[in-house]
Amino acid sequence: MATVTYRQALRDTLRAEMLRDENVFLMGEEIGVFEGSYKITEGLLKEFGERRVRDTPIAEEGFVGAAIGAAMLGLRPVVEIMTINFSLLALDQIVNHAAKIYGMFGGQCSVPMVIRTPGGGGQQLGATHSQNVELYYSFVPGLKVVAPSTPLEASAMLKAAIRDDDPVLFLENLALYNTKGEVPDDITEVEPAVIGKAAVTRPGTDITIVGYSRMAHVALEVAEKLAEEGISAEVVDLRSLRPLDRETIVESVRRTGCAVIAEDDWLTYGIGAEIAATIQEGAFDWLDAPVRRVAMAEVPLPYAKPLELAALPSADSLLTAVRDTLRATGRLSLETAR
Repeated sequence: MATVTYRQALRDTLRAEMLRDENVFLMGEEIGVFEGSYKITEGLLKEFGERRVRDTPIAEEGFVGAAIGAAMLGLRPVVEIMTINFSLLALDQIVNHAAKIYGMFGGQCSVPMVIRTPGGGGQQLGATHSQNVELYYSFVPGLKVVAPSTPLEASAMLKAAIRDDDPVLFLENLALYNTKGEVPDDITEVEPAVIGKAAVTRPGTDITIVGYSRMAHVALEVAEKLAEEGISAEVVDLRSLRPLDRETIVESVRRTGCAVIAEDDWLTYGIGAEIAATIQEGAFDWLDAPVRRVAMAEVPLPYAKPLELAALPSADSLLTAVRDTLRATGRLSLETAR
């Protein structure tokens, strides 16, 4: 096994898939000569040439539409949108075309394309460049939406996404690019992930913490701290937002009897609300306390670093929610919860 960054795992996987299948090609702003804003495509233009690594104009609606057409004709485009905020400029193409063509054509035509795009705050990029709008896409039938949290999962899910015959929105978080993890020395040995399957990344008995992307990391951090206090927290990493693995979530909560959901987006109408509804429907009789949610403040994310950090969910805010939930069950004394 080799220890690599999340960014390197993505780059190595793109290269491996391009070597495996000549129909796989890349499109996006500044991904060629400049090698990508986040250097995910470093060296790929030199190796594969302009035919398969295509710099596009600053016109998201245009190049996403071109990728849809290419996918319909048998190619497998991997589109990089510089940030998920810019994907809103291609909303019509993604929602009204990529997601619907298979159904509207009665299954006669598929759209095997991947849209890679990073999001998330914490980088002082301002309110319009720091959003988590994955809910917009997770809401839409016909799209698959994945959000891996580790280098190994990023590689496995990118492979699965590229090989899938449906359009896949592949979510990355800017805060994850430099995180490290183990992957096989030979990236071709990484097995494609099962899209739609969550992972229990830490087993536990006292409480379930559900997260995805960056918050899956924070959930593990909190679980480790709780373990020092004798509290056994189970962590569920969603990995896939659509389709959603409701079974794994419900099974976990039935084991532990309570749950806290952590997400980087806004609380109202968020992914966490769907998870909470899933728990209520599938594990209501097992709950010893109300489901709690931890999310970003309901504001456009501030630019000033202290305000930005205050608005984002943190390990401390998640820890407080977990302790309050355990206190409500009677498993944690008031003094300990403080």
